Amino acid sequence: MKKIRAAITGVHGYVPEYILTNEELSSMVDTNDEWIRSRTGIKERRIAKDKNQATSDLAVKAVNGLLEKTNTRAFEVDLVIVATVTGDMQFPDTANIIRDKVGITNGFGFDINAACSGFIFTLSTAAKFIESGQYKKVILIGAEKMSSIIDYEDRNTCIIFGDGAAAVMLEPTYEEVGIMDEFLRSDGYGRNFLNMEAGGSLNPSSHETIDAKQHYVYQEGRQVFKFAVSGMQEAVSEIMLKNKLMTSDVNWLVPHQANLRIIQATAQNANLPMEKVMLNIERYGNTTAATIPLCLWEYENQLKKGDKIILVAFGGGFTWGSILLTWAY
Repeated sequence: MKKIRAAITGVHGYVPEYILTNEELSSMVDTNDEWIRSRTGIKERRIAKDKNQATSDLAVKAVNGLLEKTNTRAFEVDLVIVATVTGDMQFPDTANIIRDKVGITNGFGFDINAACSGFIFTLSTAAKFIESGQYKKVILIGAEKMSSIIDYEDRNTCIIFGDGAAAVMLEPTYEEVGIMDEFLRSDGYGRNFLNMEAGGSLNPSSHETIDAKQHYVYQEGRQVFKFAVSGMQEAVSEIMLKNKLMTSDVNWLVPHQANLRIIQATAQNANLPMEKVMLNIERYGNTTAATIPLCLWEYENQLKKGDKIILVAFGGGFTWGSILLTWAY
């Protein structure tokens, strides 16, 4: 009996209209365009300025576009999984809020929090549901309103992050396409270097935590950079080694858009030319769990059935990993 594989059969993204440029940021904190671009590769990022616009609203735009593009009716969807660290609220989960807003009444949904590796971990999880044979149409979403947890007086973090969402449809196939292999890792030691200290059971919200700005992203940039480079290089090397891939076998590398220097180091270590690397960091910044699917959305017209693609990410926690997929359409 042939193996059931989970194949991406559609992708759609959404970014807010408002563009926060480096020039505007330089009027808010002590920075400038050259300083930001030389360290991150970021020129601008999209921001959801409407205070009533939550992460679920960004995701709904992506999901509705995906349903239309794949000619899928909402009730046909079996499962919705959302990768996010900026859910609308502690509970209910953002997946079920999205399901309600879109009108997906069948099946169930849940969230996954793996920071910037969220889409990789979610794709692995969603693939297992498809491979079980029980689920036929699974939507997975990477969505973030990072501006809601960023201190715009902290130049170490406010220059990096943006808002956005993208969704992919997973469906079963017996062809040799879809999710082929994975390499996933995590190490809780990294919680010391990239986190949001308050809002959980350890430090519940209080006047003290708000005054101390503990509800914003905290990052030790040098430590995160060092671990991100080694983690992403390991993930790409391992997935290529496991599958006996040569550089010439790989059509595309889709890295998490954290920092251009990290991306360049990862590609160089794998001997992959930058022409094979998907990039949108210059225009969107780091949209955390949304960066990889946003890349797939923007490059969709350049993809061909049978293309071998490596997705790779590194995130807070620490979390990191890679997925090898063969493009299905």
